Amino acid sequence: MIPGNDLGAALRRWRERATPPPGGFGVDTRRRTPGMRRDELAVAAGVSAEYVKRLEQGHGRPSAQVLYALARALRLSSAEYEYLCSLAGHVPSRAGRVPYEVGPGARRLLDRLGDVPICVLDAAWTLLAWNAACEALCAVTMLADGRQRNLAWRAFTGEAGWSRAGSATELRFQHAIVADLRATALRYPHDNWLTDLVVDLRAVSEPFAAMWESRVGYEERPHRLTTQHPVVGELTVDCDIMTIHEGDLRAVVYTAEPGSIDAVRLATTLAQHS
Repeated sequence: MIPGNDLGAALRRWRERATPPPGGFGVDTRRRTPGMRRDELAVAAGVSAEYVKRLEQGHGRPSAQVLYALARALRLSSAEYEYLCSLAGHVPSRAGRVPYEVGPGARRLLDRLGDVPICVLDAAWTLLAWNAACEALCAVTMLADGRQRNLAWRAFTGEAGWSRAGSATELRFQHAIVADLRATALRYPHDNWLTDLVVDLRAVSEPFAAMWESRVGYEERPHRLTTQHPVVGELTVDCDIMTIHEGDLRAVVYTAEPGSIDAVRLATTLAQHS
């Protein structure tokens, strides 16, 4: 039992502040309380809802690994993560782990490019933030849990929705993801979430396993991706991947060639969502 249940109170406060996934994970989408539900936090952190309930009630002492998973799922700041660790009696440690904080520079980028679809990822290719234009194009808010929010996972499990399976365009994009992910794994050797992601991808995707072993370099260049959008049908966009050095983040920007039919379709997609 945590004396005074400070840990439980803090977790509940942060959970009620967190942004819930639209629609949640079940059929009943009605909400009686703000923020994330226990089951939503449990899925995002890789624990059970009963375990989250016990922690909020002041029972048990979570491991450092669980604390980091909870902090990541709740998008806690560095100071909040350190406070969480102190409440549980652990020394905070993010050494060797992928940063997940979206700093002010990345926030300004999202705000200033409001009419351009853009999303921000961590170095493990997990979605952290996006603007309304990106939501209109990609419907990313429907990605409920951490694994489904990971673009590398979606690109190699047929869930990405971009390009045609086995096309040269898809292969170039996949090679870029693998090369960047391999470099990330070298920089953050103690990130268990990243390690598990790579192990699982190698197990479920032969193309990923082959690319991971091939050591092909990453050529920074625009990628042209095609999707079947529910509003405008087939839509091809240029996809630029940029590194944001503050926080070791990635920004993915989607644009269409000015004057092209794809530019018209992209504009129609964004107008439908506004």
